[in-house]
Amino acid sequence: MDLLSATDWLRHRPGYTYPLAVAFVGLTFLLRLAVSDYLSGFPFLSFLPAILLASFIGGAGPGFVAAILAAFIVQQFFVEPHNIFWPVSAGQWVGLSTYLINAVIIVGLMELIIKAHGRQSRLRNELNSFNTRLEQTVVQRTAELRHEMEENAAAQAQVRQLQKMETIGQLTGGVAHDFNNMLAIIIGNLDLAQRRMTGHEDPRLLNSIQNAKDGAQRAAVLTARLLAFSRQQPLAPEVIDLNKLVGGMSELLRRTLGEHIRIETVLAGGLWPSFADLSQLENAILNLAVNARDAMPGGGHLTIETANTELDERYSRMHSEVEAGQYVMISITDTGTGMSPDVIDRAFDPFYTTKGPGKGTGLGLSQVYGYIKQSGGHIKIYSEIDRGTTVKIYLPRHVGATDARFNAAGAQPIPQGSVNDTILVVEDDENVRMMTAESLHELGYTVLQAASGMEALLLLEENREVDLIFTDIVMPQMSGRQLADIVQEKWPAIRILYTTGYTRNAIVHNGVLDHGVSLLAKPFSLEQLAHKIRELLNVPARMEDERT
Repeated sequence: MDLLSATDWLRHRPGYTYPLAVAFVGLTFLLRLAVSDYLSGFPFLSFLPAILLASFIGGAGPGFVAAILAAFIVQQFFVEPHNIFWPVSAGQWVGLSTYLINAVIIVGLMELIIKAHGRQSRLRNELNSFNTRLEQTVVQRTAELRHEMEENAAAQAQVRQLQKMETIGQLTGGVAHDFNNMLAIIIGNLDLAQRRMTGHEDPRLLNSIQNAKDGAQRAAVLTARLLAFSRQQPLAPEVIDLNKLVGGMSELLRRTLGEHIRIETVLAGGLWPSFADLSQLENAILNLAVNARDAMPGGGHLTIETANTELDERYSRMHSEVEAGQYVMISITDTGTGMSPDVIDRAFDPFYTTKGPGKGTGLGLSQVYGYIKQSGGHIKIYSEIDRGTTVKIYLPRHVGATDARFNAAGAQPIPQGSVNDTILVVEDDENVRMMTAESLHELGYTVLQAASGMEALLLLEENREVDLIFTDIVMPQMSGRQLADIVQEKWPAIRILYTTGYTRNAIVHNGVLDHGVSLLAKPFSLEQLAHKIRELLNVPARMEDERT
């Protein structure tokens, strides 16, 4: 079979095989003439090797050509009488017939051998091709499996990170709740002390109170960040035009970041509206911009870009906490020092910072992370050492009314109350309750106090002149929401203002306030309390003005 394989190329070239068949017969003829003195019989037998060779190199065609040519030569030169092709005796006919039968058998057998070899070659080629395809399939599938394993490992890492963040979030949320109650007492009493000063006190006392108040406010900001990270801050989402938001913040960012940072905004045309808490989103963008500035101590380029985008199922599989769908993206890119993969993995962990001592709390990015997750969005960091960092925020696309806004109201003077307005304070923490009642007295309101929901209902039965109930949400036996439901059913004219240190409760679903619910989060200042109370008590008056 190796010899057959070696002569396959010749077998497919008839221009060579037929002349070779003739040459084999001619060579046999010359050899026969050369040995004619020693060999006188069996002339036909002498040419059978030539027919075999012709059939071997060319198949049936050249084999039959060689057989016919050999028969003609034998009849012409070796069988008497010469120069006559057809036999003249029975013996000659028998010899010619035997020769032709043997020639046909030889040619036929060689043709069968060649065809068997051809089939074997095709099968071998098909087997080699199949093996090649199989190897390619195995390599491809192995690569796919490796890629799927990498995606699965990345997804598992994401799940572990989310579980870790959730556990830390539960802890920080509980801590923030307790701190908010304590800070509410501290800030409230400092506000009262500052308000009751006559102006003749020792200036050092005024400075001490102001310093204590500033420290308490910084602590309140810290607990607010803890609540943001743990996704337990109350959100008041609205339809937002991100292009207007970014454009409106440009001047603020330039003043905050300094002249050594060049700011560029790239705003997408036809940007979809989003639905998020405006103030928290402003804080998130400002926080990321400040981080970018700190990564460019020698100056650099900050780019803020908006775009419509879609996160597909494959991206969702790689990031298990992300739902596939349409999102509005804000990306903040700097040309700073960048982050290593290890730093990126820990960037959102609370209290983790790469800044020096006293230069960062480690809650900035964790606060942004918690807010984005609580808003149903997604945040991703892309960074390379010495090449810069890009942080992309994805907020779900809002489908519906597009009455978007992008700025908040300015500060207003502290409104005063009236003794004609009666407020019932319901709070199970005695210190917080006393501080709140004293603050409301200071503002000029008539104040009643209750330590529980049941006590509040008894007071309402005896005092029908209550205009507003200021109630904590998380209380034993009867929650603030349960109290409000009973009050709204029996005394629908009474307004309800909730307060709480965190929001895992009945008035907040997925971190979003129920429609029509008013909440003043702890800790609150005297100014915040005054504005919120006055806002609720003025609701009927505003409605009457609108009707007239």
